[in-house]
Formats: sequence, structure tokens, C-alpha cells
Amino acid sequence: MPFLLAPGPRRKPSAPPLTPPPSRSGGESGPSPHRSTFRPDIEGLRAVAVLAVLAFHAEIPGLAGGFIGVDVFFVISGYLITGLLVREAVSTGRIRLGDFFSRRARRLLPSAAVVLAAVAVAGAWLTVPLRRTDLEYDVLSAALSLANWRFVSQRTDYLAAGHDQSPLLHFWSLAVEEQFYLFWAPLLAVVVLCAARAVRRGRAVRSVVALVTGALALGSFALSLHWTEHSVSLAYLGTPSRVWQFGVGALLALLPWHLLRGPRTLRLLCGWGGAAAIGWCVVAYDASTPYPGYAALVPTLATAAVILAAIPGRGERNVQGPYGVGRLLAGRAPRAVGRLSYTLYLWHWPVLVLAEARLGALGWPARTALTLAAVLPALATMRWVEQPLRRSRTVSELPRRGLAVGVSAIVLPVALALVVGTATLHLMGPATPVDVKGLPPGAVSGPSLLARTPGASAGEGPVVPNPAQARKDFPPDRDCQVAPEVTRSPQCLFGAVDSPDRIVLLGDSHAGQWFSPMLALAAQRGWALQELVKQGCPLAQLAVDSPQLGRAYRECDTWRADTLERLRTGPKPRLIVIASLNRYTTDRQLLAAAWEKTLRPLRATGAPIVYIEDTPVPGTDIPACVSGAPDDDAACAFSRAEAVPADPLARRIASGAVPGVRSISVNPVLCPGDGPTCPAVRDRILLYRDDAHLTNVAAVVLAPRLERLLTDSGALPAATAPATPAAPGADGWTELLRDDFEGPAGSRPSPADWSHDLGTCYPGCPAPQWGTGEIGTMTDSTDNVRLDGKGALEIVPTREGERWSSGRIETVRSDFAPPPGGVLRIEASIALPDVTGPKAAGYWPAFWTLGAPLRDGYTGWPGVGELDIMESVNGRDTVFGSMHCGVLEGGPCEEPVGLTSGPQVCASCRTEFHAYAVEVDLGAREVRWYLDDRVYHRVSAGRMDAGTWKRAVDHGVFLILNVAIGGKLPAADGATAGPATEPGHPMRVDQVTVKVKGGEGGEGSG
Repeated sequence: MPFLLAPGPRRKPSAPPLTPPPSRSGGESGPSPHRSTFRPDIEGLRAVAVLAVLAFHAEIPGLAGGFIGVDVFFVISGYLITGLLVREAVSTGRIRLGDFFSRRARRLLPSAAVVLAAVAVAGAWLTVPLRRTDLEYDVLSAALSLANWRFVSQRTDYLAAGHDQSPLLHFWSLAVEEQFYLFWAPLLAVVVLCAARAVRRGRAVRSVVALVTGALALGSFALSLHWTEHSVSLAYLGTPSRVWQFGVGALLALLPWHLLRGPRTLRLLCGWGGAAAIGWCVVAYDASTPYPGYAALVPTLATAAVILAAIPGRGERNVQGPYGVGRLLAGRAPRAVGRLSYTLYLWHWPVLVLAEARLGALGWPARTALTLAAVLPALATMRWVEQPLRRSRTVSELPRRGLAVGVSAIVLPVALALVVGTATLHLMGPATPVDVKGLPPGAVSGPSLLARTPGASAGEGPVVPNPAQARKDFPPDRDCQVAPEVTRSPQCLFGAVDSPDRIVLLGDSHAGQWFSPMLALAAQRGWALQELVKQGCPLAQLAVDSPQLGRAYRECDTWRADTLERLRTGPKPRLIVIASLNRYTTDRQLLAAAWEKTLRPLRATGAPIVYIEDTPVPGTDIPACVSGAPDDDAACAFSRAEAVPADPLARRIASGAVPGVRSISVNPVLCPGDGPTCPAVRDRILLYRDDAHLTNVAAVVLAPRLERLLTDSGALPAATAPATPAAPGADGWTELLRDDFEGPAGSRPSPADWSHDLGTCYPGCPAPQWGTGEIGTMTDSTDNVRLDGKGALEIVPTREGERWSSGRIETVRSDFAPPPGGVLRIEASIALPDVTGPKAAGYWPAFWTLGAPLRDGYTGWPGVGELDIMESVNGRDTVFGSMHCGVLEGGPCEEPVGLTSGPQVCASCRTEFHAYAVEVDLGAREVRWYLDDRVYHRVSAGRMDAGTWKRAVDHGVFLILNVAIGGKLPAADGATAGPATEPGHPMRVDQVTVKVKGGEGGEGSG
């Protein structure tokens, strides 16, 4: 901050000021417009600024505008830095950037490094693990002078709300300062270089720099006004919107105020008027003040007035006078606080935040006491770090030594943050997305969240998602929860997008949290889901402010009107599901009228309307809390009264006052019973991703309950799928899955049975290039995966330039498993890509399975088991099967090759459909591979130890169909994709069947 500039050495009162000799042209072209004499009043002005900030952070009543102290610092910094650089330019004809940055580095960075290191270490002790990882990222950004942009990204992201304050939030202003230094000094050096011929005429350099400064300040101020209107976080924390305040200080140093002999009374009024304006801002401004914007003009110009009042005129040594505000600011006490201001600013906020992290929320007296206590580490840092390095002749002798000190001060906290952060991440477990397909089923009814199975215990095992996963466990709806600045939702159709029937999910982010279960319900019925959701925007027609935009939320009104008009003029939905936060207003009459304005056009569509009662709002960062007590489900319970207030709309619907709208609620299972608290974790499911929204995992396990509630209300027809398992056929086999790929040409396979793998690896990328070295990117485009309209699925590799794309689909279910002592048979009828020779180089079609445990973080291969039912490479007239198990290298499955059958000749496999099957026979304790019902490969349990066999085959699996391009296996066969490889040849799949047979006491399979 501006107090970052060190005061000059303290001189005896009798010592004359050290000023450069005047030039021949007199004062107007001398080496400095404002002589380099130390300004004690500015040191005292720093005290005013830092005390204002401290009072604001301590939440002292009546001083809510203390945040303007930062603006005071910015003006001081612009004045001092510019004066320093211009004096050097006028005196020497150049600006020595090495010297400048060396002084800044040794003055500023070591003290900051001490605080950052202390916060990194203290955070590891005082904060819970998840908050600790956030803190270490804050340390990294602060050490690299990027803290303001990190906090901009967090505060402008509506979906990242609900996190606790960072102990390093105040480093945003230090980052702005240091970015200003990095920009301003080189810019002035370039300007001076361009004006080199006129450098001996100080007026020429000052004039050019003043013109540049004025233009930048005006542009920055205009940008500040624009951002204040459209993104308050960007306006407040962003460097470009703060440059004008440095510019005001710079113009103070550049313009010829020293030529003025203004009446002493006018100077007196200027100084005291500026000081009064600063005090008025501290008292009158608060969080509701649009800031910075026009409001920032007052403290900025007031600070300039205080500085200007004490700029010496022609022939004057100083103009303090006995009654000037400068005389008061230059007093011993203000100067003492001013000297301490930098380290005090560094220390006070971490002390406050870390104390509250340990003790809970504190009142203003306790916060004030903690702020005063921060004086002790601030004094120690100034005494033993700041002053010794600033005064050290050894360090200051050569610029590179000061720069080395600065670099070391950056590296230390960065290294410490990486060490602590890495250890914490390891402690918390993987942050990879949760595979919702492997979740236990949710209960359809009753008090339990999960369906109970005999002998199962819901109180064991880790919480799912873990806290790190929960933070990012958003609905997979891409960009369909539109941001505050957006005024129109995209089409956002999911599921059977070509179906004339659709469910519309409508509302704010509390509606968006129901995306996954609504998509599942739509997919079961062959319908589409349309999501029309806007962040922080009440569906009821209420006028609200947006915290992200920092003003009236006009975009919400525009979005709501557009959405209702789209529903009015578009096709009639089969069902409209609405949900919303119910806390936008406490005025029930106003709320009822606002809802009626929205519900009237929705009823006019003729579609059933269901309101999902608002879910509990914990009001605290639940994942962070759970990370500190992962084994204690009750530790993070929160107040029922505050979290689940009466829902006014639900009550009116229940009373019959809202015709045409039904209401349902899952709150009886989210906050069961009638006790004083609600749980954060139920049945080891972590329910909330922040302080207000459900995790996607919680929403998914609530899907069966939502379906029952919707069907019981009559708003949703029951799914046509049978509710009981299929009975065994005459041959003793029970069919679990059969897909004949019937459907329109160019459509996707059924989303109820198949999901697409995308990109080049599973979420979190545990194995890049799918672990096989293939070069293609997997997509869900119908260019790559489609039905042919004749009862077959096509997976087609395509190429655009040098970029290959293809398709990889896997079954939604991952529970295909043999019954105890029985047989699991997986079969597909496939025609391989009809291409051979050089045109087929790199082609790698496959039909295979992976063990269900892999979906829990996508790690554990090959121990979880892999059965390659059919593989072929490079267009050969051969196919083969393999089994993978055990460990990565060697082991009973001879990894990484696996237990393979070797090539099986099949001359017509490219031109005709052939049946490929694998049977996992727990009774015979072997796995068998079939080609057209001929066994060609076996692996028995005797090939490995019992534990490896069980981990490889005795569990559920999911099926995969794909055509890879390139990779290790084609390369091992002697070819890889190149210019001659011809795209566009599909692998065709006629049908896929999964069935089981036998079991304990039943017959086996031969």
C-alpha cells in the first residue's frame, strides 16, 4: 500500500533539507517540482488511513466507511512514487529500474513474506483441512502479487459463494500496489526515453508524463464507473479500475503547484476541508454505498487536498503553519502509527480471521482488542525485518542484492504453501468428481435417506462426497445456470432432445440443484429436460439487488420476462417444476403478490406445475466443517429454526390459495424429526456443497423419493419400466440388459442405458490418453456415435486436419455381476470397421468391461479387473480377448499385457456381424471367451491367488464400446495412425445382451 514507501532518514530539526541544486532556468525546470524533503505530514496521513481500515475491520459502530483508508493509501502512493521517479528522470535523464525495484523489493516483500509464512503455518493449526487448502492457494496468490485477481474470480462467481473470509483478503490492495509499481515505473522510463532530447528542461518531462497520467486516469475512472455498474467485485478489487486514484496522486507530483503562492488561509481551508471529507466518508459510507464509482471521488480528492495544502510554494521550505492540518498530522503520535502502518496492516486481518476460525464469530469489542493485539507482531516485524533490511548497506549496495532478497521473500511462502497444501490434499482424499452411477439407491419413502438392505449399515465408511469433492459437486448442467450478467437462458435441452415431451425446470440456483434427478425422471420416460435457471434471481416478480453486480438486479427482471414469454409461446411442457430460495423478502403480502404475477402466465400454459419446497439453508460452510470432523455426523448440525423457516408459498398452496399448483417437499428426510438441529450428513451422504445448496450426490439419491412424490401428486405419470426383475427364461438365463439399438437414423443411443465418455481421460485425468496412449478425443457428437436407423449402433472415427475424434460409450449400470456360484454372460453382435492395410493403421475397435469399483475416483486398475471381450487392431483379420488383474507390472495377469488369447483368425469379421461373448463362471471358477459360441480362451482361478481373483471378477462391472485411434496396442502390432489412415469407417453393433444364470444350488454353464 502507499505506506509501503519508507520515510526518509530522520533528521535533526536544524539540518537543512537536502534538495538538488537549482538549474539555470529556475524553479520551474529544477530537478523536482516538489522538493525531496521528507514530508512528516504524509507519514501521519498514513496513520489516518490505516486506523480507518482497522476500525472498519474491527466493526466499530459508526465507522463502517473505514474502507476508504485504502483509497487514501493509493493517492499517497501515486504521489510519492511519481515524485521519486520524476525527480530521478529530471536529475539524471533516466530512470534506473533496477534500483527502483530493488528498493521496493527489500522494503516490502520480506515483511509480507513473514506474514504469509506465519499464516500458512498458523492456518495448518487453526483451520479445518478444507479451509486450509483454500488458505494455501491464497498464500500462493498473495506471494505472487495476484491476490486481487484470485478474490475477483471468487467474488464474481455466484456458485462459489458461502465460503469463509480469507485471512489474506487484505492482500488484494497490496497486489494492486505492486502491479502498479510493475506497470508505472517502466512506463515512465519509456516516456523519459522518448523525451530524452528535452530532458534537461524538467518542464518537458513533467508535461509529457502529466499528459500520459491524465489520459490513463480518465480512462481508468471511466472503467471504474462502468465496472461499478456491472461488476462491483471487479470494480473494487481490479487494478485497472483503481489506477485513476494513483493518477490523482501522480498529478499532484507533476503539476506546478510549487509555483503557487496561494493565500495561507486558502491552504489552511484546503487541508482541513480534505481532512473533514475523509472523516465524513468514514462515518457516512457503508456496505450499501456503490463503490468505488463516483463515491470514491470524495476520499480520493480529499486526500489530494490534504497533500496539496502542505506542498511548499516558491521559496518556501514548508507551509505547515501553526494551524494547518499538516501540523497535526506531523505530530509524534500520528507519525509513529504511520511508520508502523505497513506491518500493522499486514498483521491485523490475519489475527482477526484466524482467531474467529478458532473461537467463532466475535463482537466488535473483541475484534477491537484483537486488532490492538496485532500491534505486537507488527512492531516485531518492523524492528527485526523491515528496518534492518531497509538500512542494510550490504543489501542496498547493489540492486541485484535487493532483488535477490525480494525473490527469496516470494519463494519462501510459495514453498511453504505448496508443502502444507499438498499434505492437506493428501489427508482429505481425492477431489475427483464422484461417479453418481455407483451411489447406493435412495429410499423411496420413510425416514432414511438411503434404501436399506438386510445387514447393511449406513453409518460406516467415508462420507460421500468427501469435503473436497463436495465443494465442486455441482449439477452437470454445463452453463445452463446462467450468471448474473446474462439476460437470456440458452436452449438447454437434455435427454431425449428430439422428444415432443419435456419437463421444464425453472427458477434460481435452488431449482438448478434438482437438475440430475429431473434428468433421470425425464430419461426414464423418453422425454427431454429443459433447464431455465438464473443464479440469484427470484422466480417471483420481486425487485432485488445482486451482490455480484453490486446494484439493482435488472438482468433478473429481463431474464424472468423473457423466460415466461418463451414458455407462453413455445410447445406445452408435460410438467413444469419450479423451485426458489424463499428468503428474498420477509414481506409475505409482497411475496404472495409477486408469486401470483409469475404463476399466472405459467398456469396459462396448461401444464401441471409443481413447486419443490425450499431446502434447508445451513448458513455455514458445511464442507469445511465436515472436513474438520469427518467421522462425527453430528458435529456440523445447524439450527432448524434458522435453516428451515416456514415456506410462505408452500403454505398457501396447501391452503388451496394457489390453484393449479402442487407442492412437494423432501425436507422431512433432509431435516428429520422435530429436534432443534438439522444434520449436515445423513447415511454418510454429505448433503450440502456450501452454505445453502445440496450436493449433486444428495440430489441424485433423492431422485426415487422425488419420483414418488411427483407421481403421487398426479403431476408425473409412472415410468413404464417393470418394477420387478425379469423372470428366468426357459433356458434358465435371466436377462439384465438387451439393447437392439432401434431408433431414428442419426439419433443417440438410449441415455437410460448408455453414457458418453468425453475428452481424453476420466474426470480428474488419473490416466491421460485413457491410459492407452491413443490420440483421439472422445465426443458425444452423432458424427461419432449414432444409430443407423436399421437396428445398429455405429461408432465412427473422424478426422479434422490432424485432430482425430471418435466415440466411447459405457453402460449407465455398473452392477452386472454373476450371482453367487452362478454365471454372468455378456455378449454383443459386432461388425468391425471395414478397412484394412495402411488405411486401417491405428484403428482399435473394442468391446470390454471394467470393474465397478473403478468408478469411485477412477483409480485401482488393473486390480478391479478388466475383461477385453473383443479387440482388433490395424484392420487385421484377427480378434483376441484378454483379462487384466492384479498389479501394474507383472503379477498373476502378466501386466501390462494381460492374460491374452492371442490372435484368432476371423476373415469375415470386418464385413459381417459376429457374436463375441465372455462368461464369468463363479461355480466353475473360470472366465471363458466365445467367438460365435466357440470357446477360444479360458482363465481359471487357479492362475492367481484367491484375493486377486475375487477383486477381479466377484463384483459388478460396466460395459464399454469404443473405437480408439492410435495407442500402445496398434503400435505394438507394427502400425499407428498417420496420413494414410482413413477416417469414417464405423464399428457396427447389432445388439448387446447381459444375462445371468444359476447360483448357489443352481446349474452351471458349460
